Amino acid sequence: MNGPGASTALLTDHYELTMLAGALADGTAERPCVFEVFARRLPDGRRYGLVGGTQRVLDTIARFRFGDDELSRLSESEVVDKRTLDWLASYRFSGDVDGYPEGELYFPGSPILTVRGTFAQAVVLETVILSILNHDSAILSAAARMVSAANGRPIIEMGSRRTHEDAAVDSARAAYIAGFATTSNLEAGRTYGIPTAGTCAHAFTLLHDDERSAFQAQVDALGVGTTLLVDTYDITNGINTAIEVAGPDLGAIRIDSGDVGVLARLARDQLDSLGAKDTRIVVSGDLDEYAIAALRAEPVDAYGVGTALVTGSGAPTAGMVYKLVEVDGRAVAKRSSHKESRGGRKGAMRRHKPTGTALEEVVYKPDKQWPAMTDNDRDLQVPFLRGGQPVADPPTLEQCRKRVKRGLVSLPWEGLKLSHGEPAIPTVFID
Repeated sequence: MNGPGASTALLTDHYELTMLAGALADGTAERPCVFEVFARRLPDGRRYGLVGGTQRVLDTIARFRFGDDELSRLSESEVVDKRTLDWLASYRFSGDVDGYPEGELYFPGSPILTVRGTFAQAVVLETVILSILNHDSAILSAAARMVSAANGRPIIEMGSRRTHEDAAVDSARAAYIAGFATTSNLEAGRTYGIPTAGTCAHAFTLLHDDERSAFQAQVDALGVGTTLLVDTYDITNGINTAIEVAGPDLGAIRIDSGDVGVLARLARDQLDSLGAKDTRIVVSGDLDEYAIAALRAEPVDAYGVGTALVTGSGAPTAGMVYKLVEVDGRAVAKRSSHKESRGGRKGAMRRHKPTGTALEEVVYKPDKQWPAMTDNDRDLQVPFLRGGQPVADPPTLEQCRKRVKRGLVSLPWEGLKLSHGEPAIPTVFID
């Protein structure tokens, strides 16, 4: 599903087509509707969320089709009737989409994405929209916490072996938007132009008769600027051998096991004593934002993060939902206990102090009187599609990275804490 040219296949859910079939049968399919994506709450312990995957959603909507293979499958399995199959055969989304730009902060109740169109056109997009936004937002939000914890030190994304092969590519994209420096995933580099980096694993050292031979082969192939993995056998001996082979200009060593904080301290002293004062220390091995924060005082130059990143560091989904909020201009709302929704299309703005610190998220009804805005307030939703067509060129990943950085700087200082707490700013609803 990654990349602008990938097939959409059947990126929809059985129950969506059941609703579509019913609406086509009773004549309600063409009623104009508004659906909204929002999160009722942030994942446990989180104080902010970051929107990820917006451009992937828009790219997918643009190519969302039911081709001959998909229609044949639906017909053979009798998922829907012929009337519905005929409707799906000519499906093209021709409605409007507004939302938060990729990399924007969000909070409980934020109208992250607004989809306006007929019920039929909009309802079949629910699964694909949520699958992308929930995944990418979870990864981006977790990655941003890691970047904050690293306090300026670079992080390498290296989680491809811990997730689905397609998710690995889009996880690397989300991590890069959050501020990661590089990825080890070469497909992410090809698809999205993300800088790639990597070094040898323990298998390369074990392949050779001894550690010296392995290090020599790597340096011969890649130069002294490479990173040597020194903990296959004994770290102290590994560092000595690395410097003997590469010299004091060795680019970096990597430590992938043990108490990396203590080992990094000892390694720094040893490297300095060997004259390798500029050789960097990279650590990896089941790191998350808490481990990175704990290493802040240690002589670590860069981090490699895998499993925690691609699993959202304990929050693999952002918990976003896609709800019908308006039919024929009439507000509708779900009343189920603990799953309530607020009826009517909504807009949002964020209020700030004159210093730029965010104060509150204000969610309002655009068809009513807008709240008074000051120079310190900012509207959050922007138009993405009109009549199914893009309103503007998509932002670059660099622009999204800058948006994330600006957003995090705008949070009150307590909003960046890793401890449990309330959302960094409150959401205020104006009906």
